[in-house]
Amino acid sequence: MIRSLSRLLAVLAVLLGTVPFAPADAGAEPTGPALTWAVQPADRHGPDGRRWIEHTLDPGQVVTEHLAVRNFSDATVVFSLKAADGYLTDKGRFNMLPSHRPSVDGGTWIGVQGQVTVGAKATKVVPFTVTVPPDATPGDHPAGIAATVTSTGGTVAVESRVGFRVMMRVSGTVAASLAIDDLTASYRHSWNPFSAGSVRVRYTTTNDGDVAVTGTGRVTTAELFGLLDHGARADAAEMLPGGDREVGVRVGGVWALGPLRTSVEITPAVLGGGPAGVEVRPASATVTVWTLPWPQLVLVALLGAVGLAVRTVLRRRRRRLAELLARARDEGRAEGRESALVGGPGEASGNRRPAAD
Repeated sequence: MIRSLSRLLAVLAVLLGTVPFAPADAGAEPTGPALTWAVQPADRHGPDGRRWIEHTLDPGQVVTEHLAVRNFSDATVVFSLKAADGYLTDKGRFNMLPSHRPSVDGGTWIGVQGQVTVGAKATKVVPFTVTVPPDATPGDHPAGIAATVTSTGGTVAVESRVGFRVMMRVSGTVAASLAIDDLTASYRHSWNPFSAGSVRVRYTTTNDGDVAVTGTGRVTTAELFGLLDHGARADAAEMLPGGDREVGVRVGGVWALGPLRTSVEITPAVLGGGPAGVEVRPASATVTVWTLPWPQLVLVALLGAVGLAVRTVLRRRRRRLAELLARARDEGRAEGRESALVGGPGEASGNRRPAAD
């Protein structure tokens, strides 16, 4: 029972303690004995107001930076300092690789002491260096640096960390490029046959360039062989080199009239303006889906069936009326003949001559 409780507390510690890459100074004064801390970019004197660190560097260049670890707790704490490659999560938040995954890029360029001891309610400034390899490729090499605390509950070790991003851009010719993959489109009819449907578009945008980019894009669906088209915005959120993002877009006001040609176009834009001479490579892709106006066809079929039923009823009524009229005429003729037969003898007796006296 105690071991299970310890594991539960460890899981809660992960959920509450490993949200590091909002602004690194997002920590608040603790209301109890809980361990709370923050990590911020700094100069030699303390936090300098930056949210993260950005540098444009030449291959082989070395720079010295500083970070400030702020301990809000009521006891002295020993923090481990770690750097690792950075990436963006599916929700667009910056994070760094966990300790069990080795870094291969910008995280290996950061050199920092392994531990720092920070007194209760105190702040400690720690220097660290960024050393760019001589053969570093031009472009962005994101990384993160954090102060971590590892707690053990039963057999579970939980690493909680708070830090900030370190964005390193190596000078040189770079390309801002986006690729569009796995483009699919599907048509959804409206339940109302007098309203148009919509095209649901899904695709994956990949940053296959050298620098972090956003993108301005548009999805266009053409119908009636290009005579009409409908569009929607499809901007791309921030993506680091090698990162990708799934995108879903809805294009409304489209009628199901045969082939629908859907095109996606995105133009990347370098974050921060980008270096001079950056090569911008727009991306585009097209897919065609065939559709039929099923609700409208069903409506036409129903109207046709109703019209046929009305026509049949009217024809039957006209036929019945004609039969009644014919029967009435026949009955009238029959009554006329009977009247003629009855009136014949009367006329004959009336024409007799009186007998001679």
